[in-house]
Amino acid sequence: MGTQFRLLGQIEAEVDGQPVIIGYAQLRAVLAVLLVEVNRIVPVDQLVDRVWGSRPLPRSPRGGVQHSVTLLRTALAAVPETVITWEAPGYRLTADPTTVDLHEFHRLLDEARATESDERAMTLFTEALRQWRGEPFTGASTPWFETVRAMLVGQRQAAQHELTDLRLRNGQHGALIPELFELTQQLPLDERLAGQYLLALYRGGRPAQALEHYDRLRQLLAEELGTDPSPPLRRLHQQILTADPTLATPTPVTEPSPVPTPRQLPAPPRLFTGRTTELAALDEALDEPAGTVVISAIGGTGGIGKTWLASHWAHQRLDRFPDGQLHVDLRGFDPSGEPMSPATAVRAFLAALGVAPGAIPVELDAQVGLYRSLVAGKRMLVVLDNASDTGQVTPLLPGSPTCTVLVTSRYHLGGLITAHGARILDLDVLPEPEARSLLASHLGPDRVAAEPQAVSDLLAYCAGLPLALGIVAARAVHHRTFPLAVLAEELRDATARLDGLDAGDQRGDLRAVMSWSVRTLSPPAATLFGLLGIAPGADISLFAAASLAALPPGSTRALLRELERGSLVQQHTPGRYRMHDLIRLGATDTAQEHLTEDVRDAALRRVLDFYTHSAHSADRLLDPHGPSIPVDPPAADVYLRPIPDVPAALAWLDAEHPALLAAQRTAADHDWPDSVWQLAWPLDTFLYWRGHRHDRVAVWQSALDATAHLPDPAPGIHARRHLGRAHADLGCYDQATEHLHQALALAEHHQDPDQQARTHRVLASTWGRRGNDREALRHATQALDLLDALDQPEWEADARNVVGWYAARLGEYDTARTHCEAALTLHRQHRDPEGEANTLDSLGYIAHHTGRHQQAVGHYQQALTLLRDLGNTSEAANTLDRIGHPHAALGEHEQARTVWREASELYRQLGRHEDVHRVQRQLDDLSAAGVDEGGPGPDIR
Repeated sequence: MGTQFRLLGQIEAEVDGQPVIIGYAQLRAVLAVLLVEVNRIVPVDQLVDRVWGSRPLPRSPRGGVQHSVTLLRTALAAVPETVITWEAPGYRLTADPTTVDLHEFHRLLDEARATESDERAMTLFTEALRQWRGEPFTGASTPWFETVRAMLVGQRQAAQHELTDLRLRNGQHGALIPELFELTQQLPLDERLAGQYLLALYRGGRPAQALEHYDRLRQLLAEELGTDPSPPLRRLHQQILTADPTLATPTPVTEPSPVPTPRQLPAPPRLFTGRTTELAALDEALDEPAGTVVISAIGGTGGIGKTWLASHWAHQRLDRFPDGQLHVDLRGFDPSGEPMSPATAVRAFLAALGVAPGAIPVELDAQVGLYRSLVAGKRMLVVLDNASDTGQVTPLLPGSPTCTVLVTSRYHLGGLITAHGARILDLDVLPEPEARSLLASHLGPDRVAAEPQAVSDLLAYCAGLPLALGIVAARAVHHRTFPLAVLAEELRDATARLDGLDAGDQRGDLRAVMSWSVRTLSPPAATLFGLLGIAPGADISLFAAASLAALPPGSTRALLRELERGSLVQQHTPGRYRMHDLIRLGATDTAQEHLTEDVRDAALRRVLDFYTHSAHSADRLLDPHGPSIPVDPPAADVYLRPIPDVPAALAWLDAEHPALLAAQRTAADHDWPDSVWQLAWPLDTFLYWRGHRHDRVAVWQSALDATAHLPDPAPGIHARRHLGRAHADLGCYDQATEHLHQALALAEHHQDPDQQARTHRVLASTWGRRGNDREALRHATQALDLLDALDQPEWEADARNVVGWYAARLGEYDTARTHCEAALTLHRQHRDPEGEANTLDSLGYIAHHTGRHQQAVGHYQQALTLLRDLGNTSEAANTLDRIGHPHAALGEHEQARTVWREASELYRQLGRHEDVHRVQRQLDDLSAAGVDEGGPGPDIR
């Protein structure tokens, strides 16, 4: 019996007749989605949308999918030749399609429709319908499942009609009468079914019963729908009334008139490069049971190479379409006029198929019907290029599964997916090797090889956009004797780059080509498009965009969706949007030309307020006991999303890290020193925990520069102290101590004991890093003496731990233990888990060096648990490094090896290469006795 997957009824799996236990409903839904797309990659975002639909998403949708896939892999482990693999950007279930009833249903239908034998066709249709065991995907009720279910039910009904027609044609009317009676009770308004029932009754010698059924149907249609029976049904009724002799025997099949073979494809592109993955995807779609393939641009807009790809692929596969190729440019984004109407396009297709002008029907529906009749059963390719929307495309889709359709559009034609099961092929920019190859094919390999730096610059400025590369090539070819460096220099200035990407006509002017997409936008979407061009960062979140636009998140999401449909932005991860580099330049142009300076500045102020207040909220969760600075309330129409806990704060900061750095640079560029300073403060804890050491230096250097313009000296002292600490973390100790001594001098000058204490605290850690534990202890003691008079128990606890650490480093273990135990009590009283972890780490060090190795392991493990819960990767690496030494002293070499390997990996991720080498030496010499602990001292915050 083998493997069987069932979707046409309950979602089930069997191996040799024995059921495979799949589990709960959501798991079966994930399996169903993967089986519908068997042997194809299903992006994670699609899985989330299809499985959860409008239902509340799990806290981590991607995590939910990953968990479901893990459970499915376990459930399907015993299913032969079935495997689920991760292949970016999603999962692929590999299996034999014939084991899936849905795909077997489609295969049998295709084979039935392709055969010329009525007997064979009836057998195949019957076998196809036997695949059904109930309502498809029973129990799954998301919008996607409902849409696919409705489509499948329609396909089943169509197959039943075709089988009935064949049986009527072959004299099986007697056996059909009871079957059709039951079906007409279930579907009383189905006129095609009614016609089949009338014909079966008439041929079975029951004309009076046929006429009675017709009268009942006519009355029901009038009552329910307010309509009369269709012309074909009225004609059949008349034939029964007159006992038309043609009804007594099957209508003979006549040979169709010869139809010309259209060959409408434009000339193939002469220089085509790369796109191997996309070409393979088109081939894969072609090999499926007749679908519709849609090519749509996400990573770019006009100029991404949609028509280029479609034309190349079509010419390479002409043998697959022996009955011809139809092509039309629908002018969806043509500057010369309105998009082509479907009526105009279908009339052109009818003419290409040999229909005389006088024989073309007047009504569009009749034209479409004639077109679909002419291509039915033909192996034809229909290329619908440059479509504006789904409505323009739908009338031009053949009804026959033997035809293949390629649609190119700047818009995402989602309606083709839901209504016609189309496959979307998202085109992104060309990878650098393919872009270089394309440029070389235009200019010749020698010219490209002669100026490698200029070529690299040109590739960077074109950012993988085929149209931009073509424009650059056209200009370089026009001036064959000019060095490529001249053209590269012209494009170097980003603000004028679009001026240089102009080959002299509308279709060779990148700015003009992009403008054709922008002009289709609604005014609010066009405004948001311009504002996104000036927003800080390479991408933006929904709530940041809402603040930028001064619109509620729901309204902003709708506008972003409009931009996404037009391929002007890409939602590259859920809730985050980005633009291609050249589109962003176009958006910046839009902002400069159509938005006033006041509007632009107000938008930037709002988005900077969003980043500032959100970052402060996140930092308060990471470091609730640390000092804070006053921040003015956010501007009106700033939309802040609550950050509930530490994991959410770290996740937000991880996602927004590049945007936050860009926001600070934007504030500096606009000479807004308050924003520069206020953005630096909440980033410090995060940058330290995550080991972003160079970013930390840059952030505080920018803050220090900005504080020179502030009347209050306190921010400048803070900035120097933090900058010194950041330099120390990088090992730049001379710069660190210089900044710290300046900060200390300023704090003493302004008689600020709090700032003096904090600066002594950082000087202690800096001297400790330099190996001078005695000087470190002196500064730590001064910090503690100052804090004793300030009544700041949280900071006193920190200072005591630092005094204890450096006393321990100097071998003064009793003194060290006293200070650290007092610090631990204070940290626990004030619920400071980070301070508690640092102090436990110090106590672990003291215990190890006083021979209490088991106690040391206990202290270190407690510290490590707290640091991991906090997400403090930097200090977790240090504690992992240190815990290996008592493990080694206890002879627990495997445990030591495990923690040192983990420490080494974290150090590598943090870019701390000297620590990586040191830990590797510890691993290499694990069995040696008396290995001293290395590594940095405690957290220098």
